[in-house]
Amino acid sequence: MKPHLLLPLLFSVAFAAQAADPLPPVKEIMGEAVNGWSENPGEGKDYFDAERLNRIYSADFAETYRAAAKFPAYDEGDSPFDYDVIVSGQDSCMLDDLKIEPQAPANGTTDVRVTFDTTHCLGDRAADWKPTELHFMIRQEKGHAVIDDIVRSGEMGSVKEELRAIAEQGAE
Repeated sequence: MKPHLLLPLLFSVAFAAQAADPLPPVKEIMGEAVNGWSENPGEGKDYFDAERLNRIYSADFAETYRAAAKFPAYDEGDSPFDYDVIVSGQDSCMLDDLKIEPQAPANGTTDVRVTFDTTHCLGDRAADWKPTELHFMIRQEKGHAVIDDIVRSGEMGSVKEELRAIAEQGAE
């Protein structure tokens, strides 16, 4: 190979090696959801416990969560949520037909699309039924893939925006 062609090839290989895999933080959270809604849930951890906030979420997301957590949903709790933000509810079947599909990176963010069924045990469904869909917005921070937001389909929208609204309402 000619030397002038080798240098660009080395740079492209080095750049590709630096980009962290966007799937591990998503798989960790979805694994926790599967475990939490299983028939025999084991000891689980909160999606947003302190260790996870520092490890698999972006600094901005973690700061936003901590601001909202100053206003827990329940007097005896420490979470700003009164429902499971991953399954988007309080009642659910075991997660079924889980699919995790990374999309092409754009503007420094990789959208990891996740779909699953949480209503299969509830009987008949509407003809236009669709599985639950989440979009984990993954970016690189300090050489690691981290979750910067979780966007739910429909009216639920962005978890980060919901956290901001909780913090703003609580501060009033």
